[in-house]
Amino acid sequence: MLGDIIGEETGRITTQRVLSSDGAPRVETSFQASGTLLGVPATDIATYETVMRPGGTMYGEGQGVLMTADGGSATWKGQGIGRFGPEGSISYRGALYYQTTHESLLRLNDVAAVFEYEVDADGNTKGQLWEWK
Repeated sequence: MLGDIIGEETGRITTQRVLSSDGAPRVETSFQASGTLLGVPATDIATYETVMRPGGTMYGEGQGVLMTADGGSATWKGQGIGRFGPEGSISYRGALYYQTTHESLLRLNDVAAVFEYEVDADGNTKGQLWEWK
């Protein structure tokens, strides 16, 4: 069951590059975003790799570092499925798994977090995160 929203962020794609492939195109994307997670202000820096799949969808895997305004941090790994939208936008749905020792974020160690992540044609990002209960 989908639980309460636990995080929101907005940001921007910082770099992209095409990776060598023996078939389907692969793209590496890095972004930086800011927002809140469990009510704590934070900055998220991440990189994910996306592979085109038959039928026009994309499969992505990524990892990131979240730094909180009060000096804490958490790492995450995730996976998702993306689809192209209007005017070059991309919409992803997937799950993230966190690891942290920071007291205000410890709850994340026990959470499967599902996300919606949107990228517009200009490289602006918006993400929302829910606890999956």
